Amino acid sequence: MSDSSPAPGSPIFVVGCQRSGTTVLRLMLDSHPDIACGPETRFLSWMEPITGDSWERLARFGPPREAWLAKTREYFGSVQRDYAASKGKRRWADKSPLYALILPFVWELFPDAQVVHVIRDPRDVVASHRTAFGYRSALKAPVKWKQYVRAARSAGEQARPGQYHELRYEALVADREGTMRALLDFLGEPWDDAVLDFESRPHDVPDRYWRRTQQRRQGSTAKKKLDPLLATTSRLLSRPLARELGY
Repeated sequence: MSDSSPAPGSPIFVVGCQRSGTTVLRLMLDSHPDIACGPETRFLSWMEPITGDSWERLARFGPPREAWLAKTREYFGSVQRDYAASKGKRRWADKSPLYALILPFVWELFPDAQVVHVIRDPRDVVASHRTAFGYRSALKAPVKWKQYVRAARSAGEQARPGQYHELRYEALVADREGTMRALLDFLGEPWDDAVLDFESRPHDVPDRYWRRTQQRRQGSTAKKKLDPLLATTSRLLSRPLARELGY
């Protein structure tokens, strides 16, 4: 990648393992007067394999791969720009946790994109999966957490300065203003108190988002509620990455 820093107003992508606090951050960014962070799209997760492992099929149509990427970039970017404009904002952000697994593709499409990777204690991620998706999902959550975090951090290590920012959910809960000031500084955006008052702002979200937001804000005690099986599974399957991150 180039050594140059991302251009002002570049796209923002919020990624991270599901149930890590990406929704809360999405709503906070969406409250900023210059940033529109709309509903989760997952669009690029569907496009990545088409121009990757399945490229042989598209290649038969004739146009080179870069032509397909250019069309994808043009279409997806225009949808996001139009959405931001409809909200009176100049910059767009996309919160899609799945993009943590395809960051090289995201940067291939949008070389100037800035990525915010939200990381949360794996024990709390497990507890939140149990609440939201059920017990079986919670049992699988430690492996998923490890996959998402490793993929995003590995891509972040290859990113150029100003492209990748890690944000701990626990820091956001403990020091909302300080954490958001650091993030906005990374994004090159001015501070605005609106990001702290996100719950009173209008957002394009279903009601269940607000219920989940409340659950996540109370998530600091979630690890204490894990039963022995989930606690053991979480501890064994998330090591040593959890220790590396200080969890």
